[in-house]
Amino acid sequence: MPPTTILIVGAGAIGAFYASRLALAPNVSVSVICRSNYTAVSSSGFSLTSPQYGDYNFVPAHTFRDTEEARASGIAWDYIVVSTKALPDVSDDSAILTGLVGGETAIVLIQNGLGVEEPYRTRFPQAPICSAVTIASCAQPQPGVIVHNRWTRINSGPYLPHLDTLPSTNSTTTSPTTTNGTPLPTDPTAIHKNETFIRLLVTGGIKDATPYPHSKLQLLRWHKLAINASFNPSSVLTLCPPNHTLASDPESRLHLLATMHEILATAPKILGEPMPEDFASPEQIIASTLRNTSGSRPSMALDWLGGKRLEMEVILGNPIRMARERGLEMPRLQSLYALVRMAQQVREREGREAREERGGSRMWMGGFGCVCVCVSFGTFSSLE
Repeated sequence: MPPTTILIVGAGAIGAFYASRLALAPNVSVSVICRSNYTAVSSSGFSLTSPQYGDYNFVPAHTFRDTEEARASGIAWDYIVVSTKALPDVSDDSAILTGLVGGETAIVLIQNGLGVEEPYRTRFPQAPICSAVTIASCAQPQPGVIVHNRWTRINSGPYLPHLDTLPSTNSTTTSPTTTNGTPLPTDPTAIHKNETFIRLLVTGGIKDATPYPHSKLQLLRWHKLAINASFNPSSVLTLCPPNHTLASDPESRLHLLATMHEILATAPKILGEPMPEDFASPEQIIASTLRNTSGSRPSMALDWLGGKRLEMEVILGNPIRMARERGLEMPRLQSLYALVRMAQQVREREGREAREERGGSRMWMGGFGCVCVCVSFGTFSSLE
C-alpha cells in the first residue's frame, strides 16, 4: 500500500511540531515547504525539545523551498496542512495551492480566526476541507529548532457550512450549491478524511487530538476567538504587556471579560447553536491566565514588536462583518478593530515616509507609531 502523503505549508513552530508527530504514524510520508528556515531544515531537519516527548529529530521526506518545487515533485498529496498566518488583507493564500490539490487531496487549516476556510472552498470546491483549532504552545527560537512548551490539544472538523441553520442575509456569501441545513453527497468523504487525519495524530502521540462535527468546531473557533480577539489587540494597544499583566489590572480585566462575553453571546446567534457547557467561561479563562506567570505575550503583540502584519481581519474584522450581515453589532470588538487597524495604518505610513527620507533616518513623530518603534527596539525594557 502506498504511504499517506502529507504536505505541510508553513513549517514554523506549530506546523513543524505536528508534522513531527504525524511522521511517526505507520506508512506516512510527511514533507514540508519552508521559507525562512529552508537552509537549516534542508540540511539537518528539525531539532525538537518537548517536556512531553523529550528531545528528538524530525527529517521530512522532502523539504521544498516553495510551492513551485512541491509542484515539480509530481507527488499526489493526500493531505495539505496549511499552518501559516491568515492575512487575507495581504494575499489570498489559497492561490499558492494551485496545482497541488488533486482529486484525493484534503486541505487541513490550522489557523486562527474566522472565515479562513472560505478562500479554499471557493478555489477548490471539490476538495474536502478540515478546519482545525489548536492550543499547543510552541516556538522556533532559531531556524529548524522547535521548542514545544506545553499543551498538544488539537480539534479538527469537516468544514460543511451548508449545514448551518442560520444562513447569512448577504446572498453574495452563500455558495450556489448550498442548501442550508441539508447534507450533501460529498459530506461523508469530508468526515472520513477528517477522522483519518485525527487518527494519524493520535497514533503519532497526540492523545488529545479529537474529531468534532462541523457545528461544534465552528463554535470552538468562536470560543478561541473570544480569547484571541480580547487579549491580542488589547496587548498591542497597551504597549504589548504579557497576558498576566493584562489580566491583573482591574479595569483591563473588566474590559477583557466584557469583550469575551460579547463574542460568546454573539456566536450562538450566528451559528444557531448554544456554546457547549464544557467550554471554559470568560471567568475561568481569566483565572487560568492569572495562574500563568511565564511572561507569555499574545501572538499579535509579538508580531507588532517584530514589525509584522497583524492577523487583524480573521480575528477582528471577519467576526464583525459576520455579525453585521445578520443585523448584529459587537461594539467592544469594533472599537478594538478600529483602533488596531488605525495603528497599523499609521505605522505603515510613517514607515514609508521614513524610508523615503534616506532609509528612515528621520525620527518618527507619529504618536502611537513613535511609541511602537521604541518598543520594537527594546526601549521599554520594563515590559520584558
